[in-house]
Formats: sequence, structure tokens, C-alpha cells
Amino acid sequence: MAKLNKDILFLIFEELQVDSKTLFSCLMVNKIWCETVTPILWRNPWCYEINYSNKNYLFMIIASYLSDDTKEFLTRQGIQLPSVSFQPLLFDYLSFCRSINVKTLNTITSIGSSLAYNQFLLQQEFYCLFMKKFPELKCLDMNLINHQIFYLPEAKTRLESLCELKCDTSIDPSYFYGLARICQYIQRLIIAVNIVPKSNSGIAKLIEVQKNLKYFEWTDDFDGDYFTDDPYKEIFLELEKKASFLNHLKLFFLYIDSFDYTIMQSLLPKLHNIKTLKTNEFYFIGFTADERSMLNTLVYNDLEILNIDYITIGETSIIIENSGGHLKEVSLKPYDFIYSQDNFSDESLIFIRKIYENCPLIEYLSLALMPSKNHFIEFEKLLQVCQNLKSLLLITSNFYMQRTDEEILENRKEILKILIKSAPTNLREIRFFNDFNISLEVLEEFFEKWRGRPALSILTSNFTYEGKDYKNLIDKYKNNGVIKNFKYVSYVYVEDMNYKI
Repeated sequence: MAKLNKDILFLIFEELQVDSKTLFSCLMVNKIWCETVTPILWRNPWCYEINYSNKNYLFMIIASYLSDDTKEFLTRQGIQLPSVSFQPLLFDYLSFCRSINVKTLNTITSIGSSLAYNQFLLQQEFYCLFMKKFPELKCLDMNLINHQIFYLPEAKTRLESLCELKCDTSIDPSYFYGLARICQYIQRLIIAVNIVPKSNSGIAKLIEVQKNLKYFEWTDDFDGDYFTDDPYKEIFLELEKKASFLNHLKLFFLYIDSFDYTIMQSLLPKLHNIKTLKTNEFYFIGFTADERSMLNTLVYNDLEILNIDYITIGETSIIIENSGGHLKEVSLKPYDFIYSQDNFSDESLIFIRKIYENCPLIEYLSLALMPSKNHFIEFEKLLQVCQNLKSLLLITSNFYMQRTDEEILENRKEILKILIKSAPTNLREIRFFNDFNISLEVLEEFFEKWRGRPALSILTSNFTYEGKDYKNLIDKYKNNGVIKNFKYVSYVYVEDMNYKI
């Protein structure tokens, strides 16, 4: 491994760029590894899970780039710069950088001074350095920004290449006006609403001038139960004009009583090229039972990821039927609707059929079903057709069926038999939601019959499996390589397909 070609090493390390711990350890192997890893680590040096206020090295390296005149000026202001004379740096680190994170930079500059004004001066000088030294700027996280960096020398050249912008609605519109003059090819725009929201015309203008917007994310993250101003209308009207360009849309709203969210209705049907659609709420957007026919206008031929927290499985079936057969993830939280949907049994049968008829590539699936003979037949068909399935969330309910405890346990045993018989070889993870408990003997039989397949990870929210006998049994099959992991966690994590076991 240590003697691999440098180009091959670079490709390997590129795949590890989100694993900073491994990359940092690679620095110490030899000179070639160090030379190969360093540019990758410094592409975005602000993203690692470390306490930047205790990491003087990053501050010292950046400060070493300051000119003597600048150092002298900052020192006269009472800012503490590294006093030791530096040896020449091994690398031109800033030439590898492609990103700025304002919050992290603010933390780093606090090492030089605790005074707000001094920190402002130091940040200004660092931004000037970045505009001179960075070959291009690809990512900017401008939350908590205090500087209009677009006025700095050489800023136009750097900002023209900006691909990703993270911001929040508390930032004054003038900042976005300044960016709108320069940054017109942003591909990823991520917006957090961290104060009681009001309209931000600057964000709307920034969206208006974009020519290649592919990814849009909006997250409500504020305390409040009313609006004095509509925070969505102006921005989402501009986003609607870019809808046909969007490939990825993620919307996470906080529900405010009496507020009209139906502006989203005009956006959703225009997402002709959407590949990822994620939202935490669907019903208050306005697709009520009386307006369900509008769902037929949501034709997403390229859709790959459908992740909606609260939506009926009937509504989901319509979206799936109008998709183009490319879906790889259908992640829902339909648990509430099991108890409020009168025709749940029929709808869940239709949902299972829509999956195996329209989603041959499905890898991650949330599946709600009734424990009935017809459901079991359709469930087995799904497993036989969907051979790419990797992770399965099973939500079963006896709410509409009168069953004895013995019958309920027998139905759960039947589900396990179907999994043993027909589960695709790619299946690596099963999530059992809420009250899916089985006897120790049935669990051991399931483990024994799973032997010879790839090791299985199981997530459950049932406390039964925390019992001593169950844990001993689970450990036995972990040691035998049948089970990779078996976790008891809150149902919140079980139903969240983004939660990793």
C-alpha cells in the first residue's frame, strides 16, 4: 500500500475525504502520502470535528502569510500573533483551499484577541489573504458574516466560481445584493431560518440571477408561533422560476397555525428534473383529500430519492406511479396515518404493488403493512422483484384487526419466514418499528436460518430485546458473524432512514 502510485493514492484518498481521522493518520506514513493527502485536507480545512478555539496551528499557519507591515499594524492594535519565527512552510497551504466557513474563521481569530474590534480587523486581513491566495472559491458558509467580502480586491475573480453557498435569513439583504452582482452560477444554495422570519429580498434577488441552480435547501430553525411578515412568498416565487433546473429540493418547515403554505403547490408540479425530494411535512402544503387530484400533476421521471416525513401512503402511491422507474429510496413516516386512515388496509396493498411495479432499483424502503394473507403475498413479491433492496423499515399494525396475542406473534413469525425465504441477497439492514416483539425461540430460529447470508444489522425500538437472555443470544450470533449489529433505540431513530446503525 505504501508503494502505490501517487495518482492511485490520490484517487483512494479522495474517497476518504469525509473521513478526516483516517486522512490525518495518513499524513504520518511517508513523504508521498503526506504530499498526496495535504491538498485534500486543506481543500476545506474548516469542516473537521475539532475544537478550533484550541487549535492554534491553523491560526498560526494563516497568520504566517500576513505581510510584515500588516503584522506590525495588527500587533500595535493589541492582537497577539505568533511570536516565534517560522521555518518555511512545507506546503503553500492556502493555495489548496477552495472554501470559507465564516463561523469557524471567527472562532480561529478569537485566538488572537478577545476584543470584538480586533477580531474584526484580523478577520478582514484573513479575508484579503484568501482572495489573493485561493485559486478559486467553491464553497462559502457565510453564517455570522460581518464583512462585505465582495468589495475586497480580487474578490470578483474568486467569487465568480462559487458553487455552494450556505447562509441564513438574519443576514442583511445588502450582502446578498453584493453577491448577486458576481455569483450567478451557484449550484447549491442552503438557507437556514434562524430568527422569527421575515421576507429577505436579498435572497430572492440572489436566486433570481442564478443560471445553474441545481440544489436548494430551506430549514426553519427559529422560536416563534406567528409571522409578522411572509418569509416564503418572495423567495419561493423566484425559486419557482428556477424549478425546471432543480435536481434536489429539501424543505424543512415549522408549522405556524393559520399561515397559508399553499404557495408550494405551484412549485412542486414544475420540478420536471427533480432527483431528490425531501420534506418534513406535506399535508399542510395544501394537498388535502379534496385536492388529491393535484397530486397527479407531480410527474417526476428522474426521481431517485423520495423522503417525506408525514404523508399518507395513498398520496405516496400516486407519486411513485408517476415516477420514471429510477427510485432508489422511498423513506416515509406513515405511522400516524395507520391510526387515522380508514382505508389503510387497501391503501397499503396498493402501495406495496406500486413499489414492485415501479421501483425495480429501490435500495431503501419504508414499508407499512397489515398482517394479513394478502399483504404477506404482496410483500413476498416485493422482495423477489426488488433485488437491490439494502435497508427495509417495517411498520406493522393490528389496529384495524381483532387478533389474539398468539395470532399477532404468529403473524410476526410469518414475516420473518418470508424474509428468510425471499429477501434479496443485498439486504443488509432491517428496522422493526415499535411493538415488533417475538419470542426468544423464534428470534434464534430466524438467526439460524439467516446463517450463510451477509451479516445483518437490526434496529428496533422494542425494549424486549434489552433483556439479558435476548442480549446473550444476540451476542452469540454476532460472534458467529450472522449479526453485524443489533441496536435498541428510540422509534425516532428507527423510522429515520438517515440514522446509521
